[in-house]
Amino acid sequence: MLRSGTCALAGGQGLYFLVTGVWPLAHMESFLAVTGPKTDLWLVQTVGALIAAVGTALLLAALSGRVTWDVALLGALTAAALAAVDITFVTRDVIPPVYLADAVPEVVFVLWWLVGAARAAGPRSG
Repeated sequence: MLRSGTCALAGGQGLYFLVTGVWPLAHMESFLAVTGPKTDLWLVQTVGALIAAVGTALLLAALSGRVTWDVALLGALTAAALAAVDITFVTRDVIPPVYLADAVPEVVFVLWWLVGAARAAGPRSG
């Protein structure tokens, strides 16, 4: 298991993912007002459900105090994938720049997971 600071990170990311994932499921109208119009609302809801599922897993791992390497990998890779999608498709003018507001915390999550992994690895001898 990783150090205790990773529980706070997993909990924070889990809560962020849970809230942002449930948002289009709970109130599509406000989600579209902020992010712009969409044609495939079923896809928006599918992605929201998946993000909420990952958030729930991260939150439960944090609350149980069992943030393992696989949980950390789930958090880091999910955040990296979402940041990559946000940045790539904003720069290609496919989605509006408001999505960069999500890329910022995603990049921060990735960096925090990398710092946590480096600290857990500790200094190497030899």
